[in-house]
Amino acid sequence: MVVLAGVAVWQGQTKPKLGLDLAGGTTVTLTAKTPNGKNPPAEQMNQAVKIMTQRVNGLGVSDAEVTKQGSNNIVVNVPGEGQGRVVNLIGTTAKLQFRQVFAVADGKPTSAAPPAATPSPTGKAKDGGKKDGKSPSPSASPSGSASPSGSATPRGRALSGALAAPTPKPSGSGAPTAAPTPSSPLVQPSGQPQAPAQDYPGVTDKAVIKQFETLDCYGGDKRVPGANDPSRQFVAACDQKAEDDRVTKYILGPVRVLGENVDKANAMPPNSQQGQASWSVSLKFDGKGARQFGAVTTDAYGAYQQDPNSPRAQVAIVLDGQVVSAPSIREGAITGGTASIDGPPESFDQQYANDLANVLKYGALPLEFKQSSIDEVSSTLGSDQLSGGLIAGAIGLGLVVLYCLFYYRGLGLVAVSSLAVASMITYLAVVILGEGMGFRLSLPHIIGLIVSIGITADSFIVYFERLRDELRAGRRLRPSVENAWKRARRTILVADAVTFLAALVLYFLAVGGVAGFAFAMGLTTLIDIVVVFFFTKPLVALLSRTNFFGRGHPLSGLDPRRLHRAAQKSTAAAVGTSQEG
Repeated sequence: MVVLAGVAVWQGQTKPKLGLDLAGGTTVTLTAKTPNGKNPPAEQMNQAVKIMTQRVNGLGVSDAEVTKQGSNNIVVNVPGEGQGRVVNLIGTTAKLQFRQVFAVADGKPTSAAPPAATPSPTGKAKDGGKKDGKSPSPSASPSGSASPSGSATPRGRALSGALAAPTPKPSGSGAPTAAPTPSSPLVQPSGQPQAPAQDYPGVTDKAVIKQFETLDCYGGDKRVPGANDPSRQFVAACDQKAEDDRVTKYILGPVRVLGENVDKANAMPPNSQQGQASWSVSLKFDGKGARQFGAVTTDAYGAYQQDPNSPRAQVAIVLDGQVVSAPSIREGAITGGTASIDGPPESFDQQYANDLANVLKYGALPLEFKQSSIDEVSSTLGSDQLSGGLIAGAIGLGLVVLYCLFYYRGLGLVAVSSLAVASMITYLAVVILGEGMGFRLSLPHIIGLIVSIGITADSFIVYFERLRDELRAGRRLRPSVENAWKRARRTILVADAVTFLAALVLYFLAVGGVAGFAFAMGLTTLIDIVVVFFFTKPLVALLSRTNFFGRGHPLSGLDPRRLHRAAQKSTAAAVGTSQEG
């Protein structure tokens, strides 16, 4: 309990977060966009609802709701005010692609010009995967890089863990850099390739070259038309995040790995021992993705060996048509099936890493959506109803307390103290879970907590009755405490195991408020075990050493003479009933 309280204070939280029915929230309506303007297939809409539900309510305890409305609308209700970040996260398509870089330039419009030398990235890459050969060490510097004057601030590292170096920014001249011809593309062009452009070796699409030269990544939406299309062999794209007010644009080659081949995605904190200054997103590919990622990093490393200044030594990570980062592969092919996405600490913070990992974890949406409306809504449950429910719960618990004191007398104080401790731990757990995993209290959650705390009293009663049975048999109190605990412990564990399994099954099979009720019931069941084992039983053992309880004071609830007389009366009544029969 002290640890939980310390965590709660450390996180600066003192109140639990409330759900839609208690605190209101944000409602956003998303409308599906299709190329032909017609209604999307029902299968894709159902898949989109499922993915959105996982994004905003993956654990089923945040009280968020995602429902389909009509044939092309999805309505999302998110509890709490100021949920703009969550709303933007919901509708993000999250199509992830890995493409090789063919040209790099400053994000301003450029004219066709002879390719300038590309500055080598600064810093040394890390490789946590398997290497094919040894990396040559360019003579420019011990780190294997040249740092030309006038170059922009390099972007953050990416694909670490078996990793790459920072993405170079273009020189101040804004001239593009070209790359040699690609090898083994994953997606072939749909038509006949055009003749390679003179100033962009390896780029066979003149329309993309023209688009790249006229592209302005500093103004308006940086999502370039066609950059998110995996069937296109070459695309032009912009940086997703500007660094020091500088933006880079790219010509990217064929898609080599798709986001659907990412098996796991997790946000990782900075690691100073590994030179990781910012948060990152750790990726783990499936078997197919690992092979494809190994192939593209092999090609990029081969380009680096031929020319350390080649843009083709970079692998761009493209999310929804924008380049998150484009690291260089400088220490061998990455064949371990893992990678990491990171960026500048000022932009790649914990919130961004968590959001990115979340959208990548559950896959890309099958459709693109636009926000049709966004509104703040009030709570659906009035304060009067909420107050009435809490008062009813308080009255019920008060009656339980009075009964324990009347029936168990002094021993009832142990039950009341145990209930108070269980309630306090439950409250702290709700506060911490609200901050750590988005747990929000709704009416079903509150019902589950109140009902389960009442069930917790059963564990105390089982133990107390076993203890009183020992005293009725004429045994002394102190040895009876241990003997009764041995008998009661198994019963308590079996009863709590049944309740927990029921809550577990209900949690996985149900949705919405029922899943929240099951989560609350399972949580308090675990708390019950902790309280009975580490508070109730030790407290009874401690009180048995006092004169008041040890000598069986009439008000202690453990008076052997009173218990023995009660047992005799019960036996006599049973015998009389048997004789009458």
